[in-house]
Amino acid sequence: MDKLKLHTPNLTDDNTAKIAALFPHCVLEGKIDFDLLKQELSNSIIDGTQERYQLGWVGKREALLNANAPIAKTLRPCREESVNFDSTENLYIEGDNLDALKLLQETYLNKVKMIYIDPPYNTGNDFIYEDDFAENTADYLQRSNQKDDAGNRLTTNSESNGRFHSDWLSMMYPRLKLARNLLRDDGVIFISIDDGEVHNLKKLCDEVFGEDNFVANVIWQKKFSRSNDATYFSTMHDNILCYAKSIDFGSSSSGWKLNLLPRTDEDNGSYANPDNDSRGVWTSVVLSAKSGSENLNYKIITPSGRECFPPDGRYWSVSQNKLKELISDNRIWFGKNGDGIPRQKTFLSEVQAGLRPNTIWFHDEVSHNQEARQSLKKLFDGKAYFDSPKPVELLKQMLIISSPENKDIYLDFFSGSATTAHAVMQLNAEDGGKRKFIMVQIPEACDEKSEAFKAGYKTIADIGKERIRRAGKKIKADNALTAPDLDIGFRVLKIDSSNMNDVYYSPDAINKDDLHTFIDNIKPDRSDEDLLFQVLLDWGVDLSLPLERKTIADKPVFVVAVVADDAIVACFDRNGGVTETFIKELAKIKPLRAVFCDAGFASDSVKINIEQIFKLLSPSTDIKTI
Repeated sequence: MDKLKLHTPNLTDDNTAKIAALFPHCVLEGKIDFDLLKQELSNSIIDGTQERYQLGWVGKREALLNANAPIAKTLRPCREESVNFDSTENLYIEGDNLDALKLLQETYLNKVKMIYIDPPYNTGNDFIYEDDFAENTADYLQRSNQKDDAGNRLTTNSESNGRFHSDWLSMMYPRLKLARNLLRDDGVIFISIDDGEVHNLKKLCDEVFGEDNFVANVIWQKKFSRSNDATYFSTMHDNILCYAKSIDFGSSSSGWKLNLLPRTDEDNGSYANPDNDSRGVWTSVVLSAKSGSENLNYKIITPSGRECFPPDGRYWSVSQNKLKELISDNRIWFGKNGDGIPRQKTFLSEVQAGLRPNTIWFHDEVSHNQEARQSLKKLFDGKAYFDSPKPVELLKQMLIISSPENKDIYLDFFSGSATTAHAVMQLNAEDGGKRKFIMVQIPEACDEKSEAFKAGYKTIADIGKERIRRAGKKIKADNALTAPDLDIGFRVLKIDSSNMNDVYYSPDAINKDDLHTFIDNIKPDRSDEDLLFQVLLDWGVDLSLPLERKTIADKPVFVVAVVADDAIVACFDRNGGVTETFIKELAKIKPLRAVFCDAGFASDSVKINIEQIFKLLSPSTDIKTI
């Protein structure tokens, strides 16, 4: 019976194993010989460092090390702050987003359809994460197992800092690398940023996602009125960088495919049917082109007998034979009186069902910051807790573009005011979708002088969670008839040190005289539900699966439904109450997996016999202990 490891994977070890499988001769005494590997991957002789085009900054190597280093942390459920905890499929994770991304690596690897983030813009005033790079992987793992007495580290990145841009890039780099792992092969990421760091972010994303996977730099009009007190220009826009994990190159590709925006009545306003064509409404386009050959410079005679030639310097866009076919098919329009310059008809029924998005999004299309602020203020009874929240309409446009499906997973790991969650619920209410969201937000403290703090909100995360609660209630009430089963709930999970005592991870570091203090390898302040979620993380099980508590043979048991007839069962009795009688009753469920505490078995013989009992009654069950 194996034990669960209960910490995030060491991505460096995983990458080393992959390289070793491809190039075993480049691994000497368990380590990669990078000179050999470079030569293996080059068509010319490698001799020393060569200059090449790349983005570099002070601290880049340390940032990469930080991305790959494992942590021994967990997600602790918080029922009292959640909504519909047992049944909802949405998650709100509170804590450092670097830790969150590492904790989600196994569970949500290649499962997220779209990521949207609105990171700190590095203006010199906003907060960025201050990651600690001054330690090796072993030390990092050991420290990460402890309670973080310093709390979550946030700092302002002053423009006077000699590493102003480097510190910001070091903060973004590991988070983007880990985020890419979570995206599906047909996934896409949108990142909001201002002009101050857009050039660096573009180069960084080119490296992380590949420059071939760049989709667009969208200019969003975030303001509608001029700021005449600006130092130079009145800034009216933000940038939104869009990258696919893999660009789609045709029907056989598994990469991201752009979903078209729905056509509106305004888009269809130019279509009419003045000649009562049986094919329906149509519009017309000019029949001439800028370039062509002399055989496209011919005379056309209209039904009224008028002679027409292409405008000066232009050519007809079709040959004479093609023109005859179009006229025969009633696809050429000469005007109501039959004497107009010929135009080709385009039927609405034959055009694409949607519209390709432009790279400029105007405020009348996707709203603006001021309207978003007023909407959020109205939701909070007239109180303004965020200065520049993103509009729900802006996020809805990204959600629509990202996928034609309406049941995907959407992630925002700089959640802030939780606009992404609001947009997911709103769009689900409008089209009956089953989209799921995962929000991640550090519990950044509110200014004690702020209106939010005076109203009882201690952190930005507290405001975000309350925004989802209020928005969910309003959306449900506004769509009571059309969306009665709308999921407006969310499970709150808080990042904390591991549930396991230090001896679980480093038994050789414990003094034998202190062993009596570690009779139980689980920390005394941890609940059975805490243990369950750490087990789900370790197994890579969806953290939003339906959760049920049952009593079997007088013992509390968690049952997590994986699929219709398969479930994970967990009993965390730590007082020797797990008997053979109980195991026999539990095995009748025929679970997919079962997990127990080492201290829970009534005797050593029960622990030995448990595998035999399951082999007899439920042979496919995978059994683990912690």
